Amino acid sequence: MHNPGNATPDRFPAEERFAEGAQYIAGRLSRGTSGRTHAVVDPASGEEVLRYELAGTADVDRAVAAARAAFPAWAAATPGERSDALHRFAAVLADRAEDFARAESLQCGKPLKLSREFDVPGTIDNTAFFAGAARLLQGQSAGEYSGDHTSYIRREPIGVVGSIAPWNYPLQMAAWKVLPAIAAGNTIVLKPAELTPLTSLLFAQAATDAGIPDGVLNIVTGTGREAGEHLVGHPDVAMTSFTGSTAVGKRVAEIATATVKRLHLELGGKAPFVVFDDADPEAAAHGAVAGALINTGQDCTAATRAYVQRPLYDAFVERTAALMETVRLGDPFAAGTDLGPLISHAQRDRVAGFVDRARAYARVVTGGEAPEGELAKGAYYRPTLIADAAQDSEVVQSEIFGPVLVVLPFDTDDEGIALANDTPYGLAASAWSRDVYRANRATREIKAGCVWVNDHIPIISEMPHGGYKSSGFGKDMSAYSFEEYTQIKHVMFDNTAVAAKDWHRTVFGDR
Repeated sequence: MHNPGNATPDRFPAEERFAEGAQYIAGRLSRGTSGRTHAVVDPASGEEVLRYELAGTADVDRAVAAARAAFPAWAAATPGERSDALHRFAAVLADRAEDFARAESLQCGKPLKLSREFDVPGTIDNTAFFAGAARLLQGQSAGEYSGDHTSYIRREPIGVVGSIAPWNYPLQMAAWKVLPAIAAGNTIVLKPAELTPLTSLLFAQAATDAGIPDGVLNIVTGTGREAGEHLVGHPDVAMTSFTGSTAVGKRVAEIATATVKRLHLELGGKAPFVVFDDADPEAAAHGAVAGALINTGQDCTAATRAYVQRPLYDAFVERTAALMETVRLGDPFAAGTDLGPLISHAQRDRVAGFVDRARAYARVVTGGEAPEGELAKGAYYRPTLIADAAQDSEVVQSEIFGPVLVVLPFDTDDEGIALANDTPYGLAASAWSRDVYRANRATREIKAGCVWVNDHIPIISEMPHGGYKSSGFGKDMSAYSFEEYTQIKHVMFDNTAVAAKDWHRTVFGDR
């Protein structure tokens, strides 16, 4: 571990917390053994916060072995015992909420108010939800479905789960993967993104301090190509859960297929934002700005394609651009900041490339540049509105993952819904209308895992999150996520002690 001295320990003392390493295996921190290091960088300043040793394949093997050793006892714990442990976990998280918020903002660049009001409370609420849901994990009641036999369903944990979380919501994505898995009796090895491991490590430490046994939750911080691929392909890992791009998701699926693992994929998105001509135009404009710029647009469910029925189109473009121009970029730890930087300068340049290429075929109404002055040191990019692009253009079809909203007009309701469905993705969408029948039709016909009406972006622990089409399959959050992290066993009893003889006679005759 090395702190270069130009980081800001008043924001989060990373060097102190992770002096022993950035791997968390069997209840303790340790150093990675790959022989290479990686830096956590503050994207608001470009300054190095922490340098740590990356995990190698040997670290993955050690973490999987720890999870495998912890599995029998954790799987055998009663639902009440696992529930009690998760309730304690939620309490520890609540006590350390400010630490989590500061670490998340430092490594991601998101405004501290967003971490405090959204990421951390959402994680605590998820933990409390799964603490309760653990006691409701059940099969189906017994019944006689075949003569003198009684059948019932057992719902059982799968084993060791290998999970890979992204850098845009490191804490929440870790929680979404860890909580249903361990509530159901599995053990887990989680690989966070190399850019953002801090809150995943804090999360694992909090689990240990809450009394969750060593080895139930392990963290390996390494590259996707080395640690990630080895984790996915590991023969002792029974399931892989991955959140990230569709392209990488395909590679994960390819590796997992070799060992016939269960697979859970939450992949990219290109969420449509459909505004019908009877919508409240002011609400829609405000919703578009909030939905497009959440987390600096680095959100798979962010509003990225606004389709506006032609009578409202020009006014919507004008009003949305005006609202974007009031958004305040700045230091994530400053109270007045609305929008932080992108995760890295490389990501900023990628976003800028999309916008610069779009100038040849569309109109950049506002934004479209990095700020100058002090903010130029960070990975900042101004909120950007692009109008009049073609449906088949790059900015409409590809996931930009930045503070960019593209607006296109449509004429009929049929056209608006068809355009909304016209990308490979299907993670989330929203429909804006004051007509309940029109809105209901949109929720039915738009192909996405979540469709909001007259809102865009809120999520709740009790409801599932997951996509259609190239946005992946499987659900996070809610009781539905237990479907991902359990397997079903049919148990059948002969109630007469003679059925086997009768079956033998039926098949083979009297012998």
